[in-house]
This record gives sequence, C-alpha cells and structure tokens, in this order.
Amino acid sequence: MQSISPVDFQKIKAVIFDVDGTLYNQSRLRKKMLFSLMRHYALKPWQLKDMLILHHFRAEREKKSGATGDLENAQYAWCASKGNFPIDRIKKVVQFWMFQFPNKYLPGCVYPGVKAFFEALQKKGIKIGIYSDYEAVEKLKAMNLNADVVVSSTSKLVDQLKPNPKGLLYIMAQLGVSPDECLFIGDRQELDGECAIRAGMPYLIVDKKPFNEFDFYHLLTQNLERSRTKKELV
Repeated sequence: MQSISPVDFQKIKAVIFDVDGTLYNQSRLRKKMLFSLMRHYALKPWQLKDMLILHHFRAEREKKSGATGDLENAQYAWCASKGNFPIDRIKKVVQFWMFQFPNKYLPGCVYPGVKAFFEALQKKGIKIGIYSDYEAVEKLKAMNLNADVVVSSTSKLVDQLKPNPKGLLYIMAQLGVSPDECLFIGDRQELDGECAIRAGMPYLIVDKKPFNEFDFYHLLTQNLERSRTKKELV
C-alpha cells in the first residue's frame, strides 16, 4: 500500500507503529547524537573503540533481517565477533548511547502530527500497538506517547527480526483483532512493508519529506476524521 493512498478507517480497529524512523526523524536525532559522541570522546580518546562498538552493533543487526533464536543475547555476540569486544562492554555502551542518552533529544525529533494522530485514534476507540526493532518503552515515555501494546523484536515473546511477522501476529492476538482490521505504519518497505505483507495486513510507509514539510500524520488525522464521521452519519 502506498503512503498516499487513503485509508478506510471505518474498517480499522487497531493501528500498529514501528518506532525508529516512523514516529521520529532519525536523521535529526543522529545529528544531535553525532555531536554528543564527538564531544564526549574528544575528551576520552582512549575509549574511541566504543564508537566502533556502536557501528558494528547496528551494522550486524541490519545484516540479520529475519533472524531468530535468543536475539536479546545474540545481537551482542554478533557485535563481539567483529572486533573481539567484551560482551559486558558492548552491553554497557549500547545501553547508554542507544537506549538511554538519546531519549532526551526525542521530543524535538518527533514527527509533526504524531501526538495529534495518537490522540485522534484513542478518541475514536482505535487501539494502538507498537512493534519496534529495539526496546521502545522508554522512547515512548520520552515522546509522551501511549500505546495499548508495546513489543520489540528481541522480546522473548517474539524473538524474531523483521520481516518475520511474528511480532505483528502477537500484537493482533493481544488486541483481539484480525489482519484486515489493522494498519501497520513503518518507514522501510523491505522490512516493515514486507512484514505487513507476510501478516496479511494493510500498511503505510511514511513519506520521505524534510522535517519542516512533513505532513504525513496531519493528513492521516484528517483521513481518520473524515472516515469516522462518515461512519457515524450512516
């Protein structure tokens, strides 16, 4: 499904979101993070290997699309194999620089219209699910967003990387809805789009527009209001 296509919200009972690149602008966040990393390690050059750890951690996960099997631990082992890094050090670096430190920048990187769209969905009684590649609970708190179900690919309940659809299937089961009653919104066709296709679920891929011109969620909110108002009048 193309992002410009209207959605028939009269049929939708749940909207499931990816997080990174879908709810916030990753380029905007990465610029802020790059500055912070350079400033930090300029004063601690003996710790520069930490930046290699972050690079390999992300890169190895990207190579393992569809992987399964104790992913919570496997993701650190993949990174360790690229540079003989101690697992404990990898976990410490990743936890701080990927899962804690960036959260303070997230409010300024949330896409325009996201909060309003979440509120419109909740007002209309449409459930909200989150299916993220990484742990997302703290990110959602930082962005002041609430969801009915939050799950990540590395959760023991899923333990599958996209495009395997197990995460979407799990969320559907938790919400008590069928694939045709859901809408999945992501930012990557090869992962999020393919994941939705395998789950038999309609989906949208967010527009690649500059932050200040980004109107994807504003348009979706208008679409939602029109669809649900029409239903109420019938």
